[in-house]
Amino acid sequence: MNELLALPPFSLPQREKARRLAERLAQLTAFHCQACPPYRRMVEAQGKEAVAPQSSEQIPFIPASLFKHMDLLSVPPEQIVKTLTSSGTQGQRVSTIYLDRETAIAQQRSLVNIVSDFIGRARLPLLIIDSPDVLTNRRLFSARGAGILGFSLFGRDRTFALTPQMMPDWQAIDAFLRRHHGRPVLLFGFTFILWRHFYQPLLQRKQRVDLSCATLIHGGGWKKLSEAAVSAEAFSDALRQLCGLSRIHDYYGMVEQTGSLYLQCASGHLHASLCSDIIMRRHQDFSPCETGEPGLIQVVSALPRSYPGHSLLTEDRGVILGIDDCPCGRKGNYFRVLGRVKDAEIRGCSDTYAAAF
Repeated sequence: MNELLALPPFSLPQREKARRLAERLAQLTAFHCQACPPYRRMVEAQGKEAVAPQSSEQIPFIPASLFKHMDLLSVPPEQIVKTLTSSGTQGQRVSTIYLDRETAIAQQRSLVNIVSDFIGRARLPLLIIDSPDVLTNRRLFSARGAGILGFSLFGRDRTFALTPQMMPDWQAIDAFLRRHHGRPVLLFGFTFILWRHFYQPLLQRKQRVDLSCATLIHGGGWKKLSEAAVSAEAFSDALRQLCGLSRIHDYYGMVEQTGSLYLQCASGHLHASLCSDIIMRRHQDFSPCETGEPGLIQVVSALPRSYPGHSLLTEDRGVILGIDDCPCGRKGNYFRVLGRVKDAEIRGCSDTYAAAF
């Protein structure tokens, strides 16, 4: 595990990465089978052997949604230092993820490695496109709050762009941009919130803001914007035209595998780091898809030790676009998310918030 975290996150060709990752995943499967009886029973029900897999595709997987219905732990409860919950609309079940110190540290190291590969190691002034209430109001704190805290690692002079009423705090925004005029800054937010509560009010404002030196990282689901016929390309074009923002990185990730983030490069591709990977499966029989063939997204991660979340089948659809040959130079699988499976629950931080509108 430590040797994977010590390497640049996109430095190994897929073949070598897959070999190392499969070894780690087999170790985790054996560990969780021994430490978590409910997980062991699920693996046995699949007719799988804990130590037999030779590739990531052969590692047993469980549905990501299972964490909404079961408390799955592989360490004693007294070792838990942090509990994360997924986003969920009122009345929806949420996933609950339990982290021990080792897992929490590994996830943080992985997140730092991945994001630093895109924005550099220096901590940048950070404008958070959200309300501070997300961190202070326990009713609102979930994966959304955890995401803000996670990305706060990369920022200094952290400033919230929205009021508790989810209106732009123009005084705070303008002061932040004056302090850092002409220098690189980082923006972070969830896609729908950014569009509805930042971009649209900015469109109506007579005074423009200059974000030509900014880098934006955003994520959390596209369902609501897709319904409004706002594509990823239209989203980026709108921000570029309105405020000169050209460095925009979407990401794919989930609370069930915090730290295993898939960030979008300048070519528009999502990338899998050394500590995680993506597998597409056919919905008819769950067999692996070929490159270029759409399927259900399975995510694997070398990080989860306190809970059996290292191999999960999601309710999302995607397609692997290529291997080792992205124009950005990053090695490994790169892919695109195509959307949710029909009738699947809304799950992204952005989509969960958007469900109220």
